[in-house]
Amino acid sequence: KLCGYLNKLGIKGPIKTWKSRWFFYDENKCHLLYYRTAQDINPLGSIDIASASFDCKVENGEGVFEIRTPSRAFTLKAISKQATMYWLQQLQMRRWEFCNAQSRFPCLPVVKCHGSQVWQGAKVQWNSVLLTCFCVLICFYIDVTDNEDFLPPVKTPTEVVGLKAASLPAPQTCTALQNISLKHPWTEIQNTVYNICGSKQLWGNNGNIFSFNEFQEHPENPDEEQEAKLEAGFKEGIPEDGRMEPRLNWVRKARWMNSGFPGLPEELSRERNPMDKVSVLQQQMLTLTEEVKSQKELVKLLHKALEAAQQEKRVSSMYLTAAEDKDRLELVRHKVRQIADLTSRLEALEQEKKELEQMLTLRDRHIQELKEHVQLLMEKNHAKQEVIMALTEQMARELSDPLQEANTVTAETLYKQQEEIEHLKDDIDAYKTQNQFLNSEIHQVTRLWTSVAENEKALLMKCACLQARNCQMESKYLMVLRKLQEAMPGLPSSHAELVRNLIQEALQWDVKEGAEEALSFELTSALCPSSEYDEYGFMTVPDYEVEDWKLLAKIQALEIKSNNLRSQEVVEKPLRDRWNSVGELSPSAELKSLIRSGIPVEHRQRVWKWIVSRHCSHLPDHYQQLLRQSKSTEHPACRQIELDLPRTLTNNKHFSSPTSQLIPKLRRVLLAFSWHNPAIGYCQGLNRLAAVALLVLEDEESAFWCLVHIVENLMPADYYSDTLITSQVDQRVFKDFLSEKLPRLMAHFEQYRIDVSLITFNWFLVVFVDSLVSDILLRVWDAFLYEGTKVIFRYALAIFKYNEEEILRIHDSVEIYQYLRFFTRMIMDGRKLMNIAFNDLNPFPMKLLRNRRSMHREEMEAELCELEQIKAAYVKERAEQGP
Repeated sequence: KLCGYLNKLGIKGPIKTWKSRWFFYDENKCHLLYYRTAQDINPLGSIDIASASFDCKVENGEGVFEIRTPSRAFTLKAISKQATMYWLQQLQMRRWEFCNAQSRFPCLPVVKCHGSQVWQGAKVQWNSVLLTCFCVLICFYIDVTDNEDFLPPVKTPTEVVGLKAASLPAPQTCTALQNISLKHPWTEIQNTVYNICGSKQLWGNNGNIFSFNEFQEHPENPDEEQEAKLEAGFKEGIPEDGRMEPRLNWVRKARWMNSGFPGLPEELSRERNPMDKVSVLQQQMLTLTEEVKSQKELVKLLHKALEAAQQEKRVSSMYLTAAEDKDRLELVRHKVRQIADLTSRLEALEQEKKELEQMLTLRDRHIQELKEHVQLLMEKNHAKQEVIMALTEQMARELSDPLQEANTVTAETLYKQQEEIEHLKDDIDAYKTQNQFLNSEIHQVTRLWTSVAENEKALLMKCACLQARNCQMESKYLMVLRKLQEAMPGLPSSHAELVRNLIQEALQWDVKEGAEEALSFELTSALCPSSEYDEYGFMTVPDYEVEDWKLLAKIQALEIKSNNLRSQEVVEKPLRDRWNSVGELSPSAELKSLIRSGIPVEHRQRVWKWIVSRHCSHLPDHYQQLLRQSKSTEHPACRQIELDLPRTLTNNKHFSSPTSQLIPKLRRVLLAFSWHNPAIGYCQGLNRLAAVALLVLEDEESAFWCLVHIVENLMPADYYSDTLITSQVDQRVFKDFLSEKLPRLMAHFEQYRIDVSLITFNWFLVVFVDSLVSDILLRVWDAFLYEGTKVIFRYALAIFKYNEEEILRIHDSVEIYQYLRFFTRMIMDGRKLMNIAFNDLNPFPMKLLRNRRSMHREEMEAELCELEQIKAAYVKERAEQGP
């Protein structure tokens, strides 16, 4: 039982007084109850240990410590420093055991939010998330010090703590009334009545009984007990002839020498001769053992020589008893072969001997060098010792000099300084103890917060899953409204009006609206932040003018958010971990796979700059020179650039307004490029390429070189020329690929005379800008900047494959064209689209793309040449006919 008397600091108005209280720890509730005496039945109050922290400060005095709970702080005082540390250690241990035993974490404050207080409650929860980050920062410190004992366990002070202290009288205070609690008069009356009656049976079942029968007195001096056991063991192990008596005497004399008894050197001198005899006999025994080992080796060698002689004897007898010369000759040959074998073995052994001798020589040299080094170290040590001796003699002379003593401080001053030093030493010890305890307190509280953080993370993931499910339900609800809207001509007028009202309400919904969703939004913002705009300023729900498109945009935004929430922990987190482990960038198959999967926002700018710098040599001050040239001379394309600036990325907040900050940067980038490449100057579509580069790279010059890399390195020549001949060639190549990869869809287009180039031409010219949602668009650009134009073909085919079944269900050319105008905006699953582009459509070699381009270019040039001939003939004929 953790119980005992402590002094509690009470406040009577402006006066603070110490009151003696009996404290008892309740294991079931993790509360520290306190009574006036140990015999009381009703407690005066309790302290919640599960949500408390502990502190001890040297400035408060010896034995004083604090227990801080969320509601108030309790100041307690133990009888000694040992008792203080015992109480703190035990309370720490009980708090940890109770918190680990609970399925939930009672030490967390519960935040209840009603009405307008919901945002404040969300902020409190968000503060807990920030504290969780602090726990993560010191997680490494926890792992290192998890098993470290900051403060050694304090021995239990049985005289002031435990059941034995309950039988002792309560500590007396200055006055009898001082110890009475005026806050609890009824409790005081009840306890007094019980104490007077002395009826222990009445209050024995209330949990305040203390049993003293099981308490056993321990020996006050455990060292004496161990010493007695040691001597008893010696006596048990001594034979009857008394040979162990010298050893026992030696142990006793060693103990006497440590205790400082006089007359010990004489007894030691009498016991020294037998010990010397024993050591000599032991040395002789070791020598004889070594000699026996050498004799055994000699006997083994003699046995081997004897066996060889006997073998030789047998061979000779066989040679003499051989009947024919042929047998003798064979024996001689066998002997010669043995001699040759032994000769080769002898040579090998000699060679090995030489190598061992060389190794021995090298080791001897090394040993000699080590000996010289040791000698130098010894000389150095000797010199240091001489310096120390000289300084010691000098200090002794100065202390013994009477003139020097006259100038020193007086004896009284020295005495004061010594007292001050002793006090400082005591303070240092106290501060060390306080530091050790506070380290243990921080360590344990950090472990508790780590557990809370893990629980909170699980709750965040659960909240994210619920929100993803909610988004799916909302999107299904909106889809039903859309189907009803399509069927409105056949509905009654009242039903049609109801459907229109529901659609208007659905379009006015906001993700962050509503008191119930506010808390979940705050919690899930750490996993998947959602708002009206994404990280690069694109609108998550585009503002279309047509009501039907607005509904589709809302459905699309909900589906994208649902996919992001579901894939956050499964897909996005492992991908971010892989990117975080990537150090210096270098071309590799692994990097190619990572870029295809999508670059995280925090790494995209660095990777794009690395890709552009690999292919474009940044000339110093080249961009600044182009800007100066554009200021001094107006470019012919300047007017067209000014017309296109307001039409650039209208669904992005950084370009939607003429006063946006990125509009002047985009103007300067386009003007600099028009002077950098006069053959192209400016072409419609370059404004959107430069705008995306500006959003990601942020720096004007980096965006300029990214545009140069796209136009001059990635895209074929004449792609942005006046005739756009290469762009038209790519449309024919794409139709070939569409016929090969998706034959059913191409046949469907041919049946209804659909020209897909009317839709796809803009895809290729601006690399899907304004066609795909921002998240998928930037993943396409990641792979496009690294691999080239074949990525555009892959994703264009993947878009049609993604929506193939939907297109095949439409059997009207006008409806097909209407669907193709916005169907790219309905692609919500970027992972599925990426798998189709890079896995389902393989193989897709670059060599095949080049061959198709060259073939169709020749055909188009021939057609253009024929068209020029027809035009020239027509002009000539008109000239001959006259006006």
